[in-house]
Amino acid sequence: MALTGVVSSPDEAAMEGVLVSASKAGSNITVTVVTGADGRYAFPANRLEPGQYTIAVRAVGYQLDPPRQKESAIEIKAPEAGEQKPAIRDIRLGKTADLAAQLSNGEWLASIPGNDRQKDQLLNCVGCHTLERIVRSRYDAESFLTHILPRMQGYVQQSLPIHPQLRPAERLMEERGEDRIEIYRAAADYLATINLSTADQWKYPLKTYDRPKGAATRVVYTEYDLPREEVAPHDVIVDKQGIVWFSSFGEQNLGRLDPQTGKVTEFAYPKHRENFPTGSLGLRADAAGNLWLGNMYQATIIRFDPKTEQFKFWTLPAERNIDAAQINMVSPQSSHVDGKVWTQNNGFAGVHRLDIATGKIETWEPFKGAPKGESHNIYDVIPDSANNVYFTDFRQGQIGRIDAKTGEVSLFQTPTPRSAPRRGNMDAQDRLWFGEYRGDRIGMFDTRTRTFREWKLATRWSAPYDVVLDRDENAWTGSMITDQVTRLNTRSGDMTDYLLPRSTNIRRVFVDDSTTPVSFWVGSNDGASIVRIEPLD
Repeated sequence: MALTGVVSSPDEAAMEGVLVSASKAGSNITVTVVTGADGRYAFPANRLEPGQYTIAVRAVGYQLDPPRQKESAIEIKAPEAGEQKPAIRDIRLGKTADLAAQLSNGEWLASIPGNDRQKDQLLNCVGCHTLERIVRSRYDAESFLTHILPRMQGYVQQSLPIHPQLRPAERLMEERGEDRIEIYRAAADYLATINLSTADQWKYPLKTYDRPKGAATRVVYTEYDLPREEVAPHDVIVDKQGIVWFSSFGEQNLGRLDPQTGKVTEFAYPKHRENFPTGSLGLRADAAGNLWLGNMYQATIIRFDPKTEQFKFWTLPAERNIDAAQINMVSPQSSHVDGKVWTQNNGFAGVHRLDIATGKIETWEPFKGAPKGESHNIYDVIPDSANNVYFTDFRQGQIGRIDAKTGEVSLFQTPTPRSAPRRGNMDAQDRLWFGEYRGDRIGMFDTRTRTFREWKLATRWSAPYDVVLDRDENAWTGSMITDQVTRLNTRSGDMTDYLLPRSTNIRRVFVDDSTTPVSFWVGSNDGASIVRIEPLD
């Protein structure tokens, strides 16, 4: 091993579940391990090369003991005569003076008063900023109603506090008029009861999650910082050569990361609609290794050839290229079957199909005849092995299917009401795995038997965004709320929650089955970094 020691505090002689991170001076790579039941952490010898490192920890309620802050620096020496002698550094922690600054969004949801329906509204906020910004604010209900909430509604979802972007038009199948005002009023009244509008301190106790234990401590994390704070790696995937690719949520760039060196390269692509928000969301690969992106409010389908480093673009037909048009997800996974690629359109809850050879784009509007005021949001599109497409209806808790040959649309209701199915992946058996964002569940829809199965996550307000199945039949998901990644053994039902080293706004999840054990990748969408998780069992 390269570095080891015991973590303790005045309350615990040996602290289990403390995340210990080591960052090398001049490097954008940070490695993190977790203390076991004996309070000991240990960095494998091949993870820390010689050099000067800074040590940091994550243990809610604790910080490095202030008198010992100078001990956060340590040198890892080169092996002598071929033998690596580990550096030894015991770490002493003290109580933090500002617990609120350490809470995850999930811990804030556990702390604040209110019923599930009231708290559920806050799941709409965490895509752009933390809940801490809300609870530390001093706005009263009237200010929320007349200024803050309408302003927040005016930003697109790829906005960051340091890079806000305005929404060009309203989605066609969302609440309007008095319906929206009633939603605002209920939210405003509630938010004014949980912030600091009437007091200097919160009137409720702050609650924290337990630290990791057991299997959740047997893991190594590697985090790669990206070049700019504005880089938001929404989707992260790994190609067959082990190179990492990522979409940039707010910028017109496709990113490439070499995980061996930490080098980041960005490939810029042009706008196709001036004065419209920039950035891409979904990133998926076709069978030939080409990368496909949904360029969101630019209403453009993008293909990138990693071999030639050339882009190709398809824009929507004029009648579909309305101001509200929003292409988030592009799904080429089965395009080798018939030469066609599926995508969705958040602007009017539509689905498109692109013929790659001709450039022709077909359109389906599954909910065009829905009752007035009924909201729909087709969030993801996932093809099966025959290139029939399945879509998630985020607002109504449905899985939809479009037959590739007949165009027939079928709808299937998830067992859990208001589950909000979000993103998903199809496995080799044509089973669709997806996250139930408002249901705290991993969902599976067997497309051959047309039956559902669900697994409820252990942590309330986990809000899983996406799900992927690995080669061992483990389903993986990540939370936008709790900073946790969950591994579910689908055979036994056992779950392991891995706490990430830093606050991490998780979106798309990816598993690399080529490693042993498998490795999990995710972007920190608000933290300008990419994280790899390697379980040790």
